[in-house]
Amino acid sequence: MNHMHHYNQLDQIFKNKIAFLESKQRERLIPPEALISQMPIQQNHTLLDVGAGSGFFTIPMAESTSSKVYAMDPDRRMLSFIEEKAKEKGLTNIELVPEYIENLSINNDSVDFAMASLILHEVSSLTKALSNIFEVLEIEGHLLCLEYEKDDLIVEGPPMSIRIGSKDLEKALTSTGFTIVKKTKINDAIYTILAVKKGE
Repeated sequence: MNHMHHYNQLDQIFKNKIAFLESKQRERLIPPEALISQMPIQQNHTLLDVGAGSGFFTIPMAESTSSKVYAMDPDRRMLSFIEEKAKEKGLTNIELVPEYIENLSINNDSVDFAMASLILHEVSSLTKALSNIFEVLEIEGHLLCLEYEKDDLIVEGPPMSIRIGSKDLEKALTSTGFTIVKKTKINDAIYTILAVKKGE
């Protein structure tokens, strides 16, 4: 009997997580469509959503291209949630990738645009994660990183100790081989860095 109870509890935690990820507050924070429309995404681009979660960005990304969108998340339940959402919207161009960014198995030089939204502070190795994204991007492919600023005045968001400040992320991106295109402060807590993989 106890075993079942444990499952229900886990289920509730998952539902709460989805509820948070989907909440209106998050939409107010970063309207995904607005952000994506400012990106160098073309109708035939192959896209990658790193740490796709509940598909907050995956769905609008899939609506902005006729090509494939990889939704990458190690949590298969999150991916089946994305699958449901895609079905509801009649989207057939999303490919689910149940992996951690550190073991990304997508072909090299096959992605035009990658999005890493509030995920890089959770990876076990930032260097490895960024190198893997760099590898799968085509020449002139872009990566958009969205993270919490490391600033003691900002309480909301993940613990300070695991945050990646924009200066540190910029350094990490540059040493991976990326060229920084632009940095934007979305609000007090969140910034984005757009980087590109330049040809030799």
